Amino acid sequence: MFNIIFENNTDFNIDLEFVNKIATHLKIGEIELILTTNEEMQEINLTTRGLDKPTDVLSFPYLEMPNSPIGSIVISLDFLKEYSKEYENTIEEEFILLFIHGVLHILGYDHEIDNGEHREKEKELIEFFNLPQSLIVRNS
Repeated sequence: MFNIIFENNTDFNIDLEFVNKIATHLKIGEIELILTTNEEMQEINLTTRGLDKPTDVLSFPYLEMPNSPIGSIVISLDFLKEYSKEYENTIEEEFILLFIHGVLHILGYDHEIDNGEHREKEKELIEFFNLPQSLIVRNS
């Protein structure tokens, strides 16, 4: 059973119903999901990756332990707004796309080093759920 621990550090309301559908489809357990601003994202990126700039999504897989979350996904609302304007999608659609991207990282996919498996799995989910193209698909 999927359980989401949602922390919204913004004033934007996000409906998590679609996130739950995707998580159920992927058969994942508990996950922490954080929506934040570029300012906080830049701080997290600097602390965890040594990069002093904001980014759209960060994923942090946890060590596998019984009854614990599988990881954390942090998403920047500022990037969601930017992408929704640029690609003419809703902020919610962009949120779902970044959630998919982040959860696949937690599940072990890594587009930076794999042979296209991350991209293919992302594309498969996007098509299954009839979503707009994601960044990884748009940029390939």
